Amino acid sequence: MKLQEIKEKSIDELKDLILDSKKELFTLKMGHNKLKQLENTASIRNKKREIARAKTVLRQKELNS
Repeated sequence: MKLQEIKEKSIDELKDLILDSKKELFTLKMGHNKLKQLENTASIRNKKREIARAKTVLRQKELNS
């Protein structure tokens, strides 16, 4: 998800996005570690970065409110 798309979301939507992304990251990690079925290992890093972006934007919005 692009940074601009994340910035357009509300605080509640950002919290939901973070929660969903953490769940997806967990399933990616389990698929890679246990089953060795993950073809694109870069998707783990991309998901971590998406979570970090969302947390940063969320914190900025909380401070500006």
